[in-house]
Amino acid sequence: MTGTDEREILTWQGYGDASREIAQMVVDSGYEPEVVVAVARGGLPVGGALAYALGTKGVGTLNVEFYTGIDERLPAPVLLPPLLDTDAMSGLRVLIADDVADTGETLALVKDLMAQHAGEVRTAVLYAKPRSIIEPDYVWKRTDQWITFPWSALPPVTSGAAHPEQG
Repeated sequence: MTGTDEREILTWQGYGDASREIAQMVVDSGYEPEVVVAVARGGLPVGGALAYALGTKGVGTLNVEFYTGIDERLPAPVLLPPLLDTDAMSGLRVLIADDVADTGETLALVKDLMAQHAGEVRTAVLYAKPRSIIEPDYVWKRTDQWITFPWSALPPVTSGAAHPEQG
């Protein structure tokens, strides 16, 4: 494989290991987030894993749409409902979790929004790409390849799909 065909493949096991390693980076830095905000949808698995690994019970979600397909995106990221109660973040230490900082525009949007409400905001991603406009605080791996994540590697389940035989 060459050029655009090359992909970074993350397995479920790799994701588990990566989540723990990022959590360790956060702990080693001395940062103790009171809330983990996951950027939906790709950041949901990451945010949940980090919240558990850090022992953080406060978890929120911001729904942001940017990518509409492989290398196809909207002109700018857009917040979608339901919206997070940002007023509840007042003065709190927040860790924003996402799967990848690709262009970095989504992460920058969420960080700017949280910074208007929270006390301190840091960012954690599994992957960062060189073109990202933002430098995340915690990065597991850097790549310039398209990434296949275990939670989005298969197409959505549809009705009429084959079901395993039940005995």
